[in-house]
Amino acid sequence: MEKRIAILATDGFEESEFTSPKEAMEKEGFKVDVISIKPGKIKSWDVDNWGKEFEVDKTIDQVSAKQYNALVLPGGVLNPDQLRTNEDALVFVRDFFKQSKPVAAICHGPQTLINAEVVEGRTMTSYPSIKKDLENAGALWVDKEVVVDEAFVTSRTPDDLPAFNDKLIEEGHAYEYEGGTKKVFTIKGAGSIFHLYLRLRQLSRLVHCIHPMTQPRKIYGGTLK
Repeated sequence: MEKRIAILATDGFEESEFTSPKEAMEKEGFKVDVISIKPGKIKSWDVDNWGKEFEVDKTIDQVSAKQYNALVLPGGVLNPDQLRTNEDALVFVRDFFKQSKPVAAICHGPQTLINAEVVEGRTMTSYPSIKKDLENAGALWVDKEVVVDEAFVTSRTPDDLPAFNDKLIEEGHAYEYEGGTKKVFTIKGAGSIFHLYLRLRQLSRLVHCIHPMTQPRKIYGGTLK
């Protein structure tokens, strides 16, 4: 089954935080859709000036979290400021967490998650300037290149993109949805330690389907408290 990833962004997203994860996921065989709050094209921010424009595949009112395996939120200062005040975008984001699907946010991207009210009790990182905002929203902020709390992936800056992309791809391969129903993703030839790890994750998620309290919290790059 085709695995689909949504990138949610609008004007002012950081270009490298959009193009790098998108290219990495497409190279791995994921189908990536660019979702925005407006149709047509959205314009990136490239370090210190406006960058390229990119086509929007679907607008937020045309999609639901059930259609996708995972969500990616690039940063940029202007981008999350617009997304965090759009109720349709907040519902879209919130539904990924409700469905326990992977969500990856980098740099200023987690600002949208504050308004979606999904960061309380989560261990995560971000661009340092929004550390206090996240802590005030109940998050446990740590200074690491990448942090994974269950299927929630966060990183700080474009410098962290290699680690961010690796964890995003790992979460995407380990998790699959079919018609909005949780299922185990079968991996053939699980002879490596990595594949064994993925199989154990699948079993854990299957048990979680039966009773959510049976799945322990998993955190990389931080301390579970």
